[in-house]
Order: sequence, then C-alpha cells, then structure tokens
Amino acid sequence: MSTERSLDIKYSVLDLATVTLGSDPAGSFKKSMDVAQQAEKLGYTRYWFAEHHSMISVASSAPPILIGYIAGGTKTIRVGSGGVMLPNHSPLIVAEQFGTLASLYPGRIDLGLGRAPGTDQTTAYAIRGENFNAAHNFPRDIVKLQNFFSADNATAKVRAIPGEGLDVPIWVLGSSTDSAKVAAAMGLPYAFASHFAPTYFMEAINIYRDNFQPSEYLQSPYVMACVNVVAADTDSEAERLATSLKQLFMGIVTGKRQLLPPPVSSMDSIWNVFEEEAVMQMLAYAFIGSPDTIKSGMNSFLEQTGVDEVMATSHIFEHSSRLYSYKLFAEVMKTMSRVAV
Repeated sequence: MSTERSLDIKYSVLDLATVTLGSDPAGSFKKSMDVAQQAEKLGYTRYWFAEHHSMISVASSAPPILIGYIAGGTKTIRVGSGGVMLPNHSPLIVAEQFGTLASLYPGRIDLGLGRAPGTDQTTAYAIRGENFNAAHNFPRDIVKLQNFFSADNATAKVRAIPGEGLDVPIWVLGSSTDSAKVAAAMGLPYAFASHFAPTYFMEAINIYRDNFQPSEYLQSPYVMACVNVVAADTDSEAERLATSLKQLFMGIVTGKRQLLPPPVSSMDSIWNVFEEEAVMQMLAYAFIGSPDTIKSGMNSFLEQTGVDEVMATSHIFEHSSRLYSYKLFAEVMKTMSRVAV
C-alpha cells in the first residue's frame, strides 16, 4: 500500500535580468523588482541573479549591485548570486562586497559561486587581463572566502571589512560532475544549472550525495535544481509563451544571440530539425503548461531527483504573463505531494 505525504519543498527564483525586444536593461531591472516583490508575497525562499557577460539579452553582469537593489526593495526574501563566477574576481573583493550586503541586509544574503567565466573566452580575457592565464583553484578560493568571513581572521594581515565574522552562506553552483565533487568534499549546499545544462544533472547530484562530508556549514546534503518554468491557465497558452524561450535558446545554439523575442504561433518556420533537437535537449527540465500539467511534471521530477529546493527561471516576453506564471508556480508548489511507498 502507498500513502501520500506532503512535501516541504522550497521554491525560489533565478533572474538573469532578461532584456526583451523593444526594452533595455533599465526596464529589465524595474521588472525584476516587480517579480521579487511578488515572489516575497507568494512564499518564494530566495531571489538570485546570475553573472553573465557580453550577452545582449542578459543584463545581470553585476550581481552584487542588483542584489542590493532587490534587497532594498523587499523585506524578508533571501537575495543572492546564482552565481558569482569566482575566477573573474579576487576572493577578498567578493568577501567585501557580500560582507557589505550582509551588513545592510543581515540574514538575507546568499553567495552562490561558479567556476566558469560566465561568458566567451575573449570577454573572459577582457575581464581578467593579465590574470587570464593564471591557475585558478576553485576549492582553494572558496576556502579563502570562508577565511575572510571567519571571525578567526581578525589577526590576519589581510581582512575583509566588512565581511569578517558575518554569516554569508556559500553555495557551490555547477553544471558538471566536477562541481558536485567540490560541494561534497567541502560540505556545502549544491545548486545545479539543469535549466540549460541537463546532461550531467542526475549523475552530479548522485555523486554529491554519495560523497558528502558533513561540515560546520551543513550536516547533510542539500540539493537545489534550477529549471525553466512557463505556466499559464492552459497548456496551449503556456506553449505559446514558451516560444520566446525556445527562440532565445536557439540563439545560443546557433551563436546568433538576440533580445528575448515575442512569442509566435509556431516554431516550424523558425528552426530546422537539428536546431529543434538541440534546443529541446537543453530544455529537458522545462515545465511548460497549465497548473495541472506543471504539478504532474513536478511530482515526477521530485520523485526522480529528491531535490530539496526548486529554483524557477521564466523567460517570458510579456511582463504580466511572467508575473502570472510565477504566481501559478507558487500555487502549485504549495500543494505538492508525492507517493511514498
């Protein structure tokens, strides 16, 4: 016999400050505030920005600034980075920036860290300059950050002021198995970018759980999965709205990036069979449809993965439809249950 038990799955938002066709970054930031304020009311746990550079449709190149902006316009929701690309920055500067944020908004700031540049190699060189060819040791840099945040660092010659002695939770972000090993060895929470890199998702989270070492920061594994969500009243309307997302991903596949375009009635004349296959592979963890369809898909996803938290990102052209999608998703997540045998 099987019984249903209620799930206590946290749900959060990943925002890339997506720039829509006909708009600009300033407009995107105002929309982000709208989404964050609504998300806070709807029970979302955290609101993260991802660091990307030199991408026409992504305005989240400076997460610490956007984190401060959103934290200042909200009251309780956690705000953070999903993530800061650590090879692009000195650990000291990151500690000072997030120490400043944690001083302004105590108990509300998260620091998610990635090991990729968040851009192409040419732009990465422009960011890093002479440090481009320097060896970057991701675990070592995380340890440096932990030391800067530690009260024990008060006697060191190099100190993070502000930052020292503050509680800034560190997350390891990843899209491969390498990051899973780092998170497991260091006993840190793990967030996977399954919204665009689904291939190694199951393998990575299994490696993380199997090899997790308890730490002063976390006693047991904690997995967050980022997924694409486009919710609407009907499946057909959600599928229409999702054509904007599919066009955006097609730009990634073809190298012809564009501002987020409006939805279309059909993708048939826009992509060929190879582009469609590539895009749909990237969207393996996309939940598109009515509340019932989203709930069914999420139930299966949670059963398969056992994740502790779901972070939704929604590339929807129409702002009102994006807000409504997050509202519907929150309602679904509040009623989730799964069969426990």
